[in-house]
Amino acid sequence: MTTTPETLKQTALTELHTRLGAKMVPFAGYMMPVQYEGINVEHEKVRSSVGVFDVSHMGEFILKGDGALDLIQRVTSNDVSKLSPGKAQYSCFPNETGGIVDDLIVYALEDGHWMLVVNASNIEKDWNWIQKFNTGNVEMHDISDKTSLLAVQGPHALATIQKLTSVDLAAIPYYNFTKGEVAGCKNILISNTGYTGAGGFELYFENQYAETIWNALMEAGKEFDIKPCGLGCRDTLRLEMGFACMEMILAILHHR
Repeated sequence: MTTTPETLKQTALTELHTRLGAKMVPFAGYMMPVQYEGINVEHEKVRSSVGVFDVSHMGEFILKGDGALDLIQRVTSNDVSKLSPGKAQYSCFPNETGGIVDDLIVYALEDGHWMLVVNASNIEKDWNWIQKFNTGNVEMHDISDKTSLLAVQGPHALATIQKLTSVDLAAIPYYNFTKGEVAGCKNILISNTGYTGAGGFELYFENQYAETIWNALMEAGKEFDIKPCGLGCRDTLRLEMGFACMEMILAILHHR
């Protein structure tokens, strides 16, 4: 099947990115912004100040019930029993021959209640892989299409978001998270994670809040000359830090 703009998925912010003049390209089945002003400009802004990425194409699964812990233990590589509510863990799905199905982040939401965040290109594959081992009928929900995710990255990320919430962001350790109100929007998952090497937070929330939170971040970050950032500089940032990023680099080269 040929992929066309009409068959690609959109995030809750796709129209906003278009209005802002972003260069939009197909990525992982979505139409996503690869750059706005330019990859170099956006890269430097994240390293020196603060930038915002729409990464709502990522997949989110909720697993809950008495058998959820055992299922996650079975399908991921790390010991999730070490996680208490409010903690996250980077991990992977090993396959049956010693390879890797995908990498992911596991969030311990509360006792017996978990969120798994997977890569956009592997949402269906990862879902099916987990279900293959779900012999205990663990309750599973794919909330990917209902969930938006913004990564606010850079040395001024904390100061920017702090203007919009009463949550003490400085009290959230790395790879920990909490839920709170941001820009008047409730039940936002605020996670001290990110994959740029610049530090910052990731915000998970319902799609209905997407433009409100985006616009509030842009206003709060004006004093730091905040920039919207495309997926291109997310991966040059990773490359600079020695992180894995080949999938996106190939996408950039293909659509240049």
